[in-house]
This record gives sequence, C-alpha cells and structure tokens, in this order.
Amino acid sequence: MTEPMTRYPLRTRILHWLVAILIFSMLLIGFVMVTWLGSYSALVGIHMTLGVVVLFIVVLRIANRFTHHAPKLPKTVGWAEQKLVVGSELTLYALMLAQPLIGWAMVSATGRSPVIFGSLRLPRIAPFNADLFFVLRQTHSVLAYALVAVIAAHVSAVLLHTLTLRDGMLSRMAFSRDR
Repeated sequence: MTEPMTRYPLRTRILHWLVAILIFSMLLIGFVMVTWLGSYSALVGIHMTLGVVVLFIVVLRIANRFTHHAPKLPKTVGWAEQKLVVGSELTLYALMLAQPLIGWAMVSATGRSPVIFGSLRLPRIAPFNADLFFVLRQTHSVLAYALVAVIAAHVSAVLLHTLTLRDGMLSRMAFSRDR
C-alpha cells in the first residue's frame, strides 16, 4: 500500500491548471492562425492577449513556486528521475516565460506595438527590423514545438506514474476530494 500523497496548495493547483488551459489554447490558436487565413487578424489579437495573460500568470507561478515548496515525490521516483523532474520543471518555466516575450519582441520588430484586449497598446520591446523579425518568428515557432514536446513528456510521465505505477502522482495536482 502506498503512503498518502501530499498535494500542492490550492493556489498552486489553480495556477497550474489555468496556465495549462491557456497554453493549450495558445498553441491551438497559434497553429490554426498560421495555417488558416480566415479570421487571421482576430486570432492574432486573441493570441497576443492570451500570451500577455500567460506571461503574467507564469510570473505569479514562479513567485508562488519560490514561496511554496513542492510536496514530496512518491517513493517510486528514483534519484535520476528526480533530476529529470527538476530539469523538466525548469525547462517548462523557461519556455513559458520566453515564448510570450519572444512573441512580444517579434510583433515589436514589425514596427507596431502589440495590441491586447482589443485596444490596449503595449510598448515595443524590440526595434523595427525585418531581419530581427525573421529570427524572432522562427524562434517563436521552434519554441512552440519545444513546448509541445516538453508538455507531452510531462503528461506522459504523470500518466506513467498514475496508471502504471499507481503511485498517485496525478493526485498531487488534482482537485478531487479523494486522495
């Protein structure tokens, strides 16, 4: 019988699932936006707005992470896997911070200010430069695919532990009452 699993605090779980939903939405909108010409400008506006919201919430998550430690991992997680957990967490945070900042800089490099919530103009954070825009555009795309890969690895590891090892890994971040 496994020992009862300690959960993350409620605030951490809310921020986690909120960011997960927003990032899934951002990735979906981003992929649709670049492959479907219909409603392109509306999708760009939504994408930019969600990007800024994600950036804000990720900063909150990082502050929360520094003030609240993660619950102890189950005994089924070995030393090497613990190092992978820490590395993947740091990679996820880095990608979740970098992606919206690069997107913001990319829009800035077009010479326009990003517009969020339909009318709020953000300051430009990069100079107008077509070559810089090209590099940032490519980087934004590559990081989107990297984010998908890291998220897939994260979800796969949690499912492996929850369904195969039955160590309650998912319950650490779940909202259900039973542990």
